Amino acid sequence: MKKVVVYSTPTCPFCKNLKKYLDEKEVSYEVVDVTKERDKAKEVFQKTGHRSVPITLIDDEYVVGFKKDRINELLGL
Repeated sequence: MKKVVVYSTPTCPFCKNLKKYLDEKEVSYEVVDVTKERDKAKEVFQKTGHRSVPITLIDDEYVVGFKKDRINELLGL
């Protein structure tokens, strides 16, 4: 099973759509609220070079934005 972490904010519509999609596909994931977990937010923003959400970490690969095709590819869906 792949480890999936979604970096998001509570008000981001793209984040909500991503989490809804993962729920529909029955993918387990951890949520990091970047508005509350500043250290983790800073770390992911430095690693990706992006300051926007959602950012999804699948095993050791980051996907910036809700890129369904790339997420499906990494998850084998």
